Amino acid sequence: MKTLLLPWMFLASFQAQGAQAPPPAGSRVVKLTASDMLPITAEVHSASEDPRTPFLILLHDSHSSRGEYREIVPRLRRMGFNTMSVDLRVGGKCKQVKNATARAAGMLSSVKRADALRDIDAAVEYARANEAHGKLLLWGSAYSASLAFVEAAKRPDLVDGVIAFAPGEYFAEEGPSATWIRDTAAEVACPVFLASDQGSESDWSPIFASLPGEQKESFVPKQGGRHGSSSLWAEVKESEEYWKALAAFLDRYFPRTPAASEPAGSEPAGSEPAGSEKGSEEPRDG
Repeated sequence: MKTLLLPWMFLASFQAQGAQAPPPAGSRVVKLTASDMLPITAEVHSASEDPRTPFLILLHDSHSSRGEYREIVPRLRRMGFNTMSVDLRVGGKCKQVKNATARAAGMLSSVKRADALRDIDAAVEYARANEAHGKLLLWGSAYSASLAFVEAAKRPDLVDGVIAFAPGEYFAEEGPSATWIRDTAAEVACPVFLASDQGSESDWSPIFASLPGEQKESFVPKQGGRHGSSSLWAEVKESEEYWKALAAFLDRYFPRTPAASEPAGSEPAGSEPAGSEKGSEEPRDG
C-alpha cells in the first residue's frame, strides 16, 4: 500500500528533525573568531554597495539567535541599511534559526552573558575591516543592548551609534557591579535610541539618565509593547509605533543616500505579514 505524504507532513518532518531555516535571499553567512577562539556565526545582508551606507550590527537577546532579526532585516534593507545579524554565545533558537555560536560555546567550561562581549568585539572589528565603510551602529536586544553600551564606550573610534531595546543591569549575579551598565553608559558619546515595553522603564531609566549630551532618544508605546527587538515584529500590536520612532531617529542622525532608502516608517514590499511566525520564541528576561 502506497503512503500519501501531504505537504504538512513534510513540514512536520522538517521541524521534528530540527532543521535550520536557510538564510534569506541576498544574504550570506560569515564566520568570525572571538578572542578566546570561539567560532561565531553571522549573516550579512546588503542593501547598497555605496560605501557611505550605514551598517547595523544586530544582536539578539539571551534565549535567542540571529533569527530574531529575520523579520526585521527586510525592512531595514528597504530603508537603506546594510546589516549583520550575529549569533552570540548566550542564546537559543528563534524563528527556526538555531544559535550556532551558542552550540559551539557548549564546549566551554562556563559561559556567562557578559562573555558575549568577546563576540561583539569580534563582530565590530570584522565589520569595520570588511563591511562598514560608513557609520556603524550597534543594535542590541535586552542583555545585548546593555553590552552595546559597553562596546560603544570602549570603542568610540569604531562605533558611531547605539540602538538599545530593553537594556538593563542584567549582570550583577555574574560578578560585575550592579551599576555596571549605568556607569559605562556615562562614557558613551554617540547618538543613542532606547526603546522598551511599558513595564520595563525602571530597568533602563537610570541607564538613559546617565548618557551624556543631547543625542539620545527614548520610546515607550502608549500601551503594552514587548520586551526586546521582537517589539518590531508584525504580530506585535504596537510594532508600527516602534518603527516610526526608530525611523525618525535613524533619519535624524544616520541619513542614507536617496536611492538606497524609502520614506521613514513606510511598509516595505516583501516584509512578513502580520501574525507571521506565531508562536515564535519570545524570551522576556535579559
